[in-house]
Amino acid sequence: MNRYFIYLSYRGTRYHGWQIQNNAISVQGLINRALGVLLKHEVKTIGAGRTDTGVHAKSYVAHFDSVADNLDKNINFVHSLNHILPQDVVIHEIRRVRPTANARYDAILRGYEYAICRKKDPFHLGLSWQYDAKLNIENMQLAALQLFNHTDFTSFSKTGSDNKTSICTVYRAEWHQQDHLLVFNIEANRFLRNMVRAIVGTLVDVGRGKISPEAFSQIIEQRDRKLAGTSAPAEGLFLTRIEYPERCFRSS
Repeated sequence: MNRYFIYLSYRGTRYHGWQIQNNAISVQGLINRALGVLLKHEVKTIGAGRTDTGVHAKSYVAHFDSVADNLDKNINFVHSLNHILPQDVVIHEIRRVRPTANARYDAILRGYEYAICRKKDPFHLGLSWQYDAKLNIENMQLAALQLFNHTDFTSFSKTGSDNKTSICTVYRAEWHQQDHLLVFNIEANRFLRNMVRAIVGTLVDVGRGKISPEAFSQIIEQRDRKLAGTSAPAEGLFLTRIEYPERCFRSS
């Protein structure tokens, strides 16, 4: 068997996340079926992680095994996959990897962005949180910097999640404006379920003046999800980056 990484993007609006679910359409299910049609055998992809219902991915990675050889060198294979898949899911590349490479467990960095649209804009509908209230962006950035001072993010984890650990290392956390979009970028070695949306919702509370940047840090220290803000809506969240060590890939 040969193992491959498959690189893709999808707009999550119509899907109940990446992971296969009973009686719901998922991106994983679509990818498995498309690969199975072309390869003529059952394919079970393993994704880099879950994305919730309505969350988008500019960059997503999964792995799968196949008896087929040199899929990464078959220039027509990706084209054929995209012909089968709907318009809101696109395959970019397939890379052959070592037999032990794992798209979920070998990832060393993940990045997300969250978009808040500051005015009514139909062209960002479904791709941002449309929120036109006044926000103190400077205080939101001050609070975001507190993320670097902590590693236990239980306060931003979905209640009832079966996390083996709540420890994460944040490498990047910053807000920037793009016209009337306010975008939050965050990168870490790993994320807890619902973590980014909970962080954004709490940072918006800082921007509204509901809590101070100092109180944001105290919320993290308390390790209690009930003290953090409401999770931001799913439609503003994009998975943007996943990185792997070179040892995952074959040299030729």
